[in-house]
Amino acid sequence: MPQSPMQSRISLPAAISIGIGGMIGAGIFSILGVVAEASGSAMWVSFLIGGIVALFCTYSYAKLGAKFPSAGGAVEFLVRGWGVGSISGSLNLLMWVGYIVAIALYSQGFAAYCMTFFTNHPTPILAKSIASAVVIFFTFLNFLGAGSVGRAELFIVAVKVSILILFAVSGLFFIHAEYLSPVHWKGVENIFFGAGVLFIGYEGFGLVANAAGDMNNPAKTLPQALYLSVIIVIVIYLAVSITVVGNLPIAEIYAARDFALAQAAKPFFGNMGFKLIAIAALFSTASAINATLFGGANVSYMIARDGELPPIFARSEWRGATGGLLITTLLVILFILFFDLASIAMMGSGAFLLIYAGVNAGHLRILSQTGAQKWLVMMSLILCLGMFVILEIYTLRKAPLAVYVMIFLIIGCFLFEKIYRTMRRP
Repeated sequence: MPQSPMQSRISLPAAISIGIGGMIGAGIFSILGVVAEASGSAMWVSFLIGGIVALFCTYSYAKLGAKFPSAGGAVEFLVRGWGVGSISGSLNLLMWVGYIVAIALYSQGFAAYCMTFFTNHPTPILAKSIASAVVIFFTFLNFLGAGSVGRAELFIVAVKVSILILFAVSGLFFIHAEYLSPVHWKGVENIFFGAGVLFIGYEGFGLVANAAGDMNNPAKTLPQALYLSVIIVIVIYLAVSITVVGNLPIAEIYAARDFALAQAAKPFFGNMGFKLIAIAALFSTASAINATLFGGANVSYMIARDGELPPIFARSEWRGATGGLLITTLLVILFILFFDLASIAMMGSGAFLLIYAGVNAGHLRILSQTGAQKWLVMMSLILCLGMFVILEIYTLRKAPLAVYVMIFLIIGCFLFEKIYRTMRRP
């Protein structure tokens, strides 16, 4: 018997869980070592700064989502703010690129934790092989219509959040205060660098806006869900980062940078704690790969349907899978093969900071429709752009190739959109 519209509505708790699940994905398991290298024992301050930027962004998303409830989320907001044209099309292309980079990050995180179970001497070739294999696995699994994967998402979210809370709360009783001393901080500039790198750990809050069309009262439920989910995640991230830094010297965190969260569980949970966190990381990264892979494919389908990508991206190729899914998978593997985890994290955070900046800039053009406060939207725009610039300066020092590729991708998205639209004109 089909559900009634009321039965299928998304409640506030369900909307909050969507936001928490979207943010506490693979990022927290994968990027701690990268952030620790940037900000030292002030890692928790970086997480706080990143959370504040995310909170400002949620204001804009709350206003836009309440006025234009749609499953399209940021895709819809960009079109509403900028109109159908080269700017919205280019930013939507960049969003698709952001998904591709995020999947590559999650895949490398999966590989790093997977290798802890069978080797003490991981190699880059082995890591990249495992990362590529897991992406291909989920691609074919969903080609075959594995609906059980989607149904398992809620369970996986509950498990990983519970394990993180257990880890954070238990670890707080064993921290060494001297490890948290400002003596081990790496300076204000580096703290902001760290905040920029980790922003990809907050970008998932936008998934709540995608569910606005299924809420009974999005004008009320959406803002509450956005703010509460981000605040809850900030608290969890702060507790986790303090526990990690308080239980391991920075040198040890960096030495185990690809699986730092599991390493930090050893001092108080022993090897069993290490394995427990590693298992949670495998579940988390696997679910994130699955969800983001097909989220990215759906974005490519939507923008191809709107004429911003060639028709092949929306065309069904095999068992209902679109060409966009196949191309997304291929590009993910290319990023895995040519970039390390740190470079991928920096590019992913940079892409999403630009997307949120684009959403905020477009929002400024339609303030009269949403009723938003101009200064709050402007502050969100400034913070996103400022964090992007800081992140790129840091990345230029640490991994200049990643910056050059990022610039190429940004320019490429705009040039492709401009040329493609020109070619499609009658």
